[in-house]
Amino acid sequence: MAKPRVFISSTFYDLRHVRADIERFIREVGYDPVLNEQGNIPYGKEDKLEEYCYKEIANTDILVSIIGGRFGSESGKNEKHSVSQIELKTAFDLNKQVYIFIEKSVYNEYHFYLKNKEIKNITFNYADNIKIHEFIEFVESLPNNNTIHGFETSNDITQFLKLQWAGLFQRFLQEQTRVKELNVIKGIENTAKTLNQLVTFLTEEKRGKDNTINEILLSNHPAMEEIKELLKIPYRVFFTNKDEFIELLTARGFKSNGDKEPFDEYEVYTSTKKSKKTTLSFSDEIFHSDGKLKVYTKEEWSPEYIKFELEEVDDYEDLPF
Repeated sequence: MAKPRVFISSTFYDLRHVRADIERFIREVGYDPVLNEQGNIPYGKEDKLEEYCYKEIANTDILVSIIGGRFGSESGKNEKHSVSQIELKTAFDLNKQVYIFIEKSVYNEYHFYLKNKEIKNITFNYADNIKIHEFIEFVESLPNNNTIHGFETSNDITQFLKLQWAGLFQRFLQEQTRVKELNVIKGIENTAKTLNQLVTFLTEEKRGKDNTINEILLSNHPAMEEIKELLKIPYRVFFTNKDEFIELLTARGFKSNGDKEPFDEYEVYTSTKKSKKTTLSFSDEIFHSDGKLKVYTKEEWSPEYIKFELEEVDDYEDLPF
């Protein structure tokens, strides 16, 4: 049975006892720890040894990064970072689940660094290289997947991981119970899509031949839905011809901008209230030449048929002269 593989990333000599404790904990929970010193990383002859560490992260599920006071070996890929720092960056790039633990003494000193980082040649008591604090600053700036937890002993780390992994497992169980619900919803969506296609087909077949179909389409006309939404009308909107539509606009305080020119595609109506000017333009395509409302399905309707604009204007009526 496949087991989660957990990569332990840190400097070795100063944190070897912590690494050993975490390795033991990982085995106890039934996962596979991946540690450089235990021979868990296969090395080849083509690349530098550190490159195989980075490649192995792609084959793991979780990376546990432990940051102490030693910078460690400088990476051959980037002299600004150590090997363990590049391991963490690699896990970020691969979108692996990451947990970051920083020695509390170093983490407390990091906050001192933030306040004094502009001072040159400053000496730190716990971090042997300012690059440690610079890297912590980089990690904290990441938008996600950068859970940081301070620790004093390895027990602090194992207890935190125990709670985190239990939470992940509980979430997994909950998501499994939702799979059936999601499948039902997907089935409903597919059914709705099929019905929409069927309605469109029947509409095209019966358009102009069946008054019942036309009445159904008219009562659910997209123009009415759009006007209701644009003008924030709390009740149902219904009109069957251009005159009724203009009466609706007039009742909402709109006035015509004047007679439409022969080649104008839109008629324009405006309303000004409390320093706000609302302009509504509607296309000739909405109505037949006799003024009756054309029948449209939602698929046929274009948002260009009705245009809406809201702008701030000076309200001179409020001036005292």
